[in-house]
Amino acid sequence: MRYVPAEDRYEKMTYRHCGRSGLQLPVVSLGLWHNFGDDTPHTLKREICQAAFDNGITHFDLANNYGPPAGSAESAFGEILKTDFAGYRDELVISSKAGYDMWPGPYGEWGSRKYHISSCDQSLKRMGLDYVDIFYSHRFDPNTPLEETMGALDQIVRSGKALYAGISSYNSERTRQAVKILKDLGTPCLIHQPSYNMLNRWVESDGLLDTLEEEGVGSIAFTPLAQGILTKKYLNGIPEGSRATQGKSLFESMLTDSALNSVRALNEMAEARGQTLAQMALAWVLRGERVTTALIGASKPSQVLDCAGVVSNLEFTSDELKRIDEIAGDEDINLWAKSSESE
Repeated sequence: MRYVPAEDRYEKMTYRHCGRSGLQLPVVSLGLWHNFGDDTPHTLKREICQAAFDNGITHFDLANNYGPPAGSAESAFGEILKTDFAGYRDELVISSKAGYDMWPGPYGEWGSRKYHISSCDQSLKRMGLDYVDIFYSHRFDPNTPLEETMGALDQIVRSGKALYAGISSYNSERTRQAVKILKDLGTPCLIHQPSYNMLNRWVESDGLLDTLEEEGVGSIAFTPLAQGILTKKYLNGIPEGSRATQGKSLFESMLTDSALNSVRALNEMAEARGQTLAQMALAWVLRGERVTTALIGASKPSQVLDCAGVVSNLEFTSDELKRIDEIAGDEDINLWAKSSESE
């Protein structure tokens, strides 16, 4: 049966302007980092994307190396664009990135012009697109002049292969440098994608949120649920088949007693607010509108529906925020904090 999106999809979601641009993004975006490779049934991928769009989630975030294998997430999404989202391209914001290991040899990762432009071309072919809406530098490269990396993003935008340029995991200092270079080139930096959640607050101590606000750059927080830690999934042990058992990007060593005790207390707070823990964690990241959108992942449609429900309560009292600060702090689970300088 042909997929027809829900007619009331835009009534279900809240949208925010991305920095000082005219582009609005849903406060919840869907990332295809996990569960969109060849190890996941394609029918399930379609159901997840359909659930997102039916609830007003118009932004789909990818990268060249998402899989496994690398590139397969973009290929799968390209099929979904043809089968389910055909005719809806202008209602979607599609992003991709380059920076991590993608193909063998010295030209398959990091920040060179050759890698970024070649990678963008490959991403477009895999998805069957003429352009992406946002193309990112996925990580800072300490061995490539920043002018070269930003120059590549500028060329990608000027060539019509992307509408906007973005950066990911750059610290505050590097962000200011990148923003200035892009501004001087005439291609403003639209958005920054840092990791950020209740247990991982490096963007606050680094001053990155202040920098983005001052520079008029939007933000999309990835891992807002701490890769599932800030859900009910791990409160009673580690479920078989969960991300922590797969050895991908969440490891059992991160599930410390301290972190889980914090999560249990946060879950009680969420219940008192009439929310799931995931919804409260997303609302916390989105509080005060300093973050444009929270980037979720999902292994089933019901998780998308749960996260989209955050729009029903995005506000906190000062007492609630104080209590969260007392319960939760930085648990040193940020795998990307140093990516602004090196790996």
